[in-house]
Parts: sequence; C-alpha cells; structure tokens
Amino acid sequence: MEMRVPVSDGTIEGYLAEPQGPGPHPGIVVIHDLFGLSKDARTITDRFATDGYLALSPNMYSRGGLVRCVKSVFTQLFARTGRAFDDIEASRKVLTDRTDCTGKIGIVGFCMGGGFALVAAAREFDASAPYYGAMPKDLAATLEGACPIVASYGQKDFSLKGAADTLTAELEQREIPHDVKEYPGAGHGFANQIMPPPFNTLRKFVGMSYDAEATEDAWQRVDAFFQEHLK
Repeated sequence: MEMRVPVSDGTIEGYLAEPQGPGPHPGIVVIHDLFGLSKDARTITDRFATDGYLALSPNMYSRGGLVRCVKSVFTQLFARTGRAFDDIEASRKVLTDRTDCTGKIGIVGFCMGGGFALVAAAREFDASAPYYGAMPKDLAATLEGACPIVASYGQKDFSLKGAADTLTAELEQREIPHDVKEYPGAGHGFANQIMPPPFNTLRKFVGMSYDAEATEDAWQRVDAFFQEHLK
C-alpha cells in the first residue's frame, strides 16, 4: 500500500507490503534502482512480503522526481552521507516502531539502490543484500562494522568488472558473514524485469537484459541468507 514516511523535513512517498499472519515479522527496507519507485520496485517489495517480511520501499526521488533528484541522490551515495541516507534510516525506524515487527531489519537494493544497501550495511541493519550496486571508492572503510552481506553481480556487467571478487576479499579479511556470487551470462540489472519506455530499448542495446534463471537463484540465496540472519 502507498504510505507517507516521516522524515526530518516532512514526509516522503513510500510503498509498504505486509505479510499475512499476525507476526511479528522481520523487516526489510527495499531501495529501488535508478528508475525510481516503479511497478518493478513494488512487485519486488510485494514478493518479500509474500516470503514473510514486512517490506518498505521509500521513494528516493520524492522531492522532485527522477530528473530533478537523480544527480543529488547519486552524489550522496558516493559521498556516503546526506539526506538520502537519512530517508533510509527513517524507513528503517518506521519498521522497528511497528508492533508487528521483530526489530530485525535487513536492507536490499538494486543498481543505485544496491550501492545504498552496501554502504548502509555498516549502519543499523542486521543484513544487507546489494544487487549490482556501485562499489565505494573506499570499500575498506565502508565495510568497517558491516552486518552480514549477500551480494549478487552479473559477469557481463562491465561497469562492475571484478566487483564480486573485490568484495569477497574485503569481507573475508574482516570475517564478515557473506555470500557473494557472480552470474555467468548475466549483465547489469538482471533482476529488474519491468522498465518504462524508452529505457527498454536502451537496456537491450547495452546488454542489460532480464535474466530469469539468475534472478531466481539470487532470490533463493537472499531469502536463505535473510532467514538465517533476520529470523
């Protein structure tokens, strides 16, 4: 259902999906990709609820839409600070304040959202699942004190070439529980199925096609990982 998420300067848009049953349930903050709080993002959020999680996806472009907000949101991601992270924390608090939430909260993100999920792993979350998110320049500092991480990448994602191996090495060095996998044949955005025109054509041109097999495998890995660390 559509909702308003209380933040420091008012409220932002959000989409909440509730699992069946009285609970309490673990929570998940779902951070959308570059294209915003789309039908795809809502479908993913609904699926987490079907699997027994209280899932909330905040609209990171609430203050002006994609065109006006995308640059500032990405700037905050790479700086690892700013209002976007405050909005994510506000979303986490919405879940923890609910009586039907266990207080265990994970974060998952796709593309741009995957970058936020990776950075936020060292904040107040209990598990993180970044999908093909941008790698911070100072990955070592980013991962200090990070929660368990389950990450998914596509081998044909040339923008993140070697990211899976790099992340694995850093997590192993810090003895952070992890499950990092790179999918042969999959590219960037392999788990995002629905995109608005004209981006569908552009996506095929740059090799960013949906990969059903990789998506389902990644979903099972993420669910198993969250079952272990959130339930």
